[in-house]
Amino acid sequence: MTTLCQIINRQVAVRPDAVYLKDAESDAQITYEQLRLSCLGIGRLLEGKGVRSGDTVSVVMPNGVNTMRLLLAGMYCGVIVNPVNLLSQPDQMSYVLAHSDCKLVVTSSDWYERVKAILTGIDRPIDVWVLDPMAPTHASGLSDHQSDDPEMSLGLETTVTDVSPALLMYTSGTTGRPKGVVLTQGQLLHNAQAIAQEHGLTESDRVLAVLPLYHINAFVVTMLAPLVAGGSLALTAKFSAGRFWSQVANNNCSWINLVPTMISYLLEGEKPQHMFPRPVKFCRSASASLPPAHLSGFEAMFGIGVIETMGLTETAAPSFSNPLDPAKRKLGSVGRASGCEAMVVDADLNPVADSVIGEVLIRGQNVMQGYYKNPDATAASFTASGWLRTGDLGYRDADGFFFITGRLKELIIKGGENIAPREIDEALLKHPDVLDAAAVGIPDKHYGQEIMACVMIRPGGTATLSDLTAFCEQTLGKFKTPKKMYIVDELPRGPSGKVQRLKLPEFVQYEATT
Repeated sequence: MTTLCQIINRQVAVRPDAVYLKDAESDAQITYEQLRLSCLGIGRLLEGKGVRSGDTVSVVMPNGVNTMRLLLAGMYCGVIVNPVNLLSQPDQMSYVLAHSDCKLVVTSSDWYERVKAILTGIDRPIDVWVLDPMAPTHASGLSDHQSDDPEMSLGLETTVTDVSPALLMYTSGTTGRPKGVVLTQGQLLHNAQAIAQEHGLTESDRVLAVLPLYHINAFVVTMLAPLVAGGSLALTAKFSAGRFWSQVANNNCSWINLVPTMISYLLEGEKPQHMFPRPVKFCRSASASLPPAHLSGFEAMFGIGVIETMGLTETAAPSFSNPLDPAKRKLGSVGRASGCEAMVVDADLNPVADSVIGEVLIRGQNVMQGYYKNPDATAASFTASGWLRTGDLGYRDADGFFFITGRLKELIIKGGENIAPREIDEALLKHPDVLDAAAVGIPDKHYGQEIMACVMIRPGGTATLSDLTAFCEQTLGKFKTPKKMYIVDELPRGPSGKVQRLKLPEFVQYEATT
């Protein structure tokens, strides 16, 4: 049995004065012993607000040292934490706060009025606690010096087990209401351990944490994996391409964790001129497929190897990873199954041979408990033998590496032929003037579906729609060349930076009217 409480106490026993968390922009930092005391102190404060072990606390806050302290303290004390996506529309946030059955909402001062307005539409009383995400300990109201009382009524070490629910995180989705993914202490920590082992993390490693804590990648990869390994992290308020490399250097980071959109922005910037205090061992890419051209370009420009990975909220972040050794990875692959097992099946859920495209299934100790208060969706997401249906299309090669070709819902079927949108994306990205691109299927009376693509042009690029169409015909052939193409300033994205393909048609219509 492993719980967060046990992990923190174990680290305190061997490295109490080692730094676990620091603010990337200041000297503020928290040692493992201070983290343990912080968890106890915040537990007392939560208890004083009527929160008990097993209750849900929603967190509507941007990144900050106190945001992370709160999330960890909640897990430590057996509270279910619900980090809320700050990019949610008001009606989506209202749904999440109502559906989650939260007993308390913790929010920052700049979000307070919006949260209060949202809560007026919910037919149960919900208390609100305002907390500064970045305030120093002495000014935050979060004392590190609460009595270390083993008999806390929140039930530390006595009622919290590895099967206790610890995280309720709602998936953004492309249509319909978001679904609340329930992950237990054991599921979260199992995957954190798998990440630490896969990447060879040690107590001397430090990651620059730039992803929002309301995303599963940041929660497990940058918050929990260093904790399990006894390492540390430097937390930023948000990603800044202009300040990124100085933050890496100033905080003595040994690895970085990004999503493809961030890699794309860094490629548009300048190569850092200053020397790093120590080598950056690797860049980890996750949450969406990284175009091979961007992976190769990043390595060539910055001299840092990229490890491509992939996972879902439902799998507590990554379930696939390429090897740490760049010589053993495969370009374009999300890697081998990591911390779990995976296979590819046909439409009847029968396993297919290597190199045959089908739906990717996952099974293991990192897979979610289920969707909160949604037994139908939970049942539909699992096979009779307990495999999670990811909805991702891909194939496995003879060496056990998985390649993702698209989403089952996003597959383009033109004239009976299956076309992976990513194939169109990658062809367009080969054009020197294209910064980013995304394709999607649209209705067509003759073929059933046709191809539409939205393209972002690099600054200074001169490519026209005619140029791009001619380039696609040369690269893809006429059949797979998009029938409709639009040059846009941006693409619709979710909280992790992943392009939301199914929103492209309405996005283009919106752009045309503004």
